[in-house]
Amino acid sequence: MSKKSQTIRVALIGGSGYAGFEAIRLLRRHPGAELTGIYGPAGEVGPITDFYPLLGKTVEMDQQLYDPAEVAARADLAMLCVPHKVAMSYVPALRDAGVRVIDWSADYRLTDAAVYEKWYCPHTDAARLPEAVYGLPEYFADGIAAADLVANPGCYPTCAVLPLAPVLSAGLIQPSGIVVNAISGITGAGRNPSPAQHFPHRNENFEPYAPGTHRHMPEMEQVLAEITGTPPEVLFVPHLCPMDRGMLCSIYATPARRVTAAEVADCLQAAYADAPFVRVRTDRLPATKDVATTNFCDIAARVEKGKVILFSALDNLVKGASGQAVQNMNLMFGLDQTTGLY
Repeated sequence: MSKKSQTIRVALIGGSGYAGFEAIRLLRRHPGAELTGIYGPAGEVGPITDFYPLLGKTVEMDQQLYDPAEVAARADLAMLCVPHKVAMSYVPALRDAGVRVIDWSADYRLTDAAVYEKWYCPHTDAARLPEAVYGLPEYFADGIAAADLVANPGCYPTCAVLPLAPVLSAGLIQPSGIVVNAISGITGAGRNPSPAQHFPHRNENFEPYAPGTHRHMPEMEQVLAEITGTPPEVLFVPHLCPMDRGMLCSIYATPARRVTAAEVADCLQAAYADAPFVRVRTDRLPATKDVATTNFCDIAARVEKGKVILFSALDNLVKGASGQAVQNMNLMFGLDQTTGLY
């Protein structure tokens, strides 16, 4: 299929998860795409409405057992909404069959296999890492447009990189000593139940986890180094809060020289003047309610007590996952990146 043919045939692999559900909703109303199949593992097959009754009378499709040959016959693009390690076992057969891929796991985000293996597990498709393009459209749109394999970014790195990259590039903050304090809604933990995600534990409970050891930290540092040319030092402290969806970052950095909040805001506005899904807020600070169910990331800046403070908010299931994947799909197939999104 040519990049500018009329209809993109899309197979979604992993439609029963929260991000997969959002992808189904986005794809079914996309004017240039057709969802031709939904696939999953043996324990998660059947009508998609069994997983999400909300889709009744709108999506009359079954989630079928994943079969790479069937996907290749029915799709131009496969969206892999599956965990790390699973994705790298699916990608080789799909790419060998000529199917373009957007992978939502971490398997192709880190360019160095040794770094990936330090944080995740042994990589079984390391030879394909150079083929993957990191799917942050605000910085890598040209590469995405030409790519056959796109590594959809993590929600936390998206929320952290978008406010940090311009001010680091402009030399307004020091690259060392950056602290990213972030909160996520519970959907960020995935759909599979665990004791830590049970309602009595999560409800009315706000807690940090994996401070300085979270797997998204090397992704943040790698991408920021690629954009800015300077390797940063990021301390990432994530938190879970008792809301369904949403993500908010408060980022603390030391200025490289005397700067004002207006100067930092001007830097952000210049960087994202042509970015359709990044809104620089000068009237108010970002809030999760302001971006819920949308593909927007809101950012803002303050300078207080000798620190540059950056704020960002996005919906972890949309700009942090499904919406960003659709934005990348649009670029890959020659459409305006805003098509089917808001």
